[in-house]
Amino acid sequence: MNSLPQVPDYITRLLPQVAGKPISAVKRELGLREVIKLASNENPLGPSERAIEAMEQAVRDAHRYPDAGQYDLRLALAEHHGLAREEVVLGNGSSELIDLLIRTYVDANSHVLTSEGSFIAYKMSTESLGREFRTVPLTAEHGYDLDAMLEAMTPQTRLVFIANPNNPTGTMVGRDELQRFIEKMDAKTGPTPPLLVLDEAYCEYIEPSLAPDSLAILKERPGTVLLRTFSKAYGLAGLRCGYALACSEIVGHLNNVRSPFNVGSIAQIAAIAALADTPYLEATIATNHKNRKALEKSLVARGFSVTPSHANFLLVDLKCDGKRIFERLLQHGVITRPVGVYGLPNCLRITVGTAAENARLLDAVDAIFHVRPQRLVVTDRNLWRQMARMARAQLRKLQPNRIGAQREDQRKVQGIAQ
Repeated sequence: MNSLPQVPDYITRLLPQVAGKPISAVKRELGLREVIKLASNENPLGPSERAIEAMEQAVRDAHRYPDAGQYDLRLALAEHHGLAREEVVLGNGSSELIDLLIRTYVDANSHVLTSEGSFIAYKMSTESLGREFRTVPLTAEHGYDLDAMLEAMTPQTRLVFIANPNNPTGTMVGRDELQRFIEKMDAKTGPTPPLLVLDEAYCEYIEPSLAPDSLAILKERPGTVLLRTFSKAYGLAGLRCGYALACSEIVGHLNNVRSPFNVGSIAQIAAIAALADTPYLEATIATNHKNRKALEKSLVARGFSVTPSHANFLLVDLKCDGKRIFERLLQHGVITRPVGVYGLPNCLRITVGTAAENARLLDAVDAIFHVRPQRLVVTDRNLWRQMARMARAQLRKLQPNRIGAQREDQRKVQGIAQ
């Protein structure tokens, strides 16, 4: 029998990406009827009604190939961002665009630079192509250490990835901080600086007053690429549609490398409708802000550490093995995301769900940890007896007031009856 062709060593070293568990798998494996998913940072409100209506119409033409040039969606995005259509390229999710950028720009003599504890797709795509991948550690606050990245930069640094906000920590690089980094990077690297890729998959969730003006950076610095997606705030994760904004030369190269039918026709049409549904996006952002704040407060009250987030998820330090708690939560029908692969073994990344989903998560957490927020535990017997005597004395003081209030209520009832 003939042997199979050998694959390169860098392929044999790859580990498969473990995506968030689907609801159907948890139901099937654990025999559960009700399961919620807070693992993949999806929009818990679902797609907009306008997008749903557009998809229902588009499916009638599903026997046709999609527009390979993606004219209508590229034009809509260009008008939305104040750019030319030639400055927009689409991808099968922003993950494909990450892969395209590395395939297009990084050769055997150059490398990719980013941070540890950032989006795993940077590492997977780089290593799957046999290219060199370099990182620097996160800061103590789980943010990008831009000074360390500058220090690590060499003439061979071809692509610099910054996820802003960062996945899985939810931290962000501020406006002034990012501008200083760009100025120092360009000063250090000379006439051919690295391509700066700002991965803004969660940018819609950032408070506008805090958000960097990345479009202005793009217009001023041609060697910049902005990555965005319809999978998060726009609620179309199942359709896989992302896009990159860049100068026409970069877009031209990426279009030459990508597959012609990489984004389906239904995805393109739904994305156009979602992009135009401003009230839906506003409701998504407001709901996330409210529920994220409430969920963070509830988790902190239970003694957990929560990294301040600018996205639609929270990084929660459980102070114990996160994978074990992930498994326990599955038993309660709650899917979260362990992040040990990011160097955060005691943490879970938890998507901000609806108020009802967040409540169910908290109930499961309480059942696992046997705690309630701000619960008082007294182990000293003498202190317990003293507190009990004080409580009984307080009840005796309140008793006459209660009897008087009851009699007053009876008089009011009798008066109404008369």
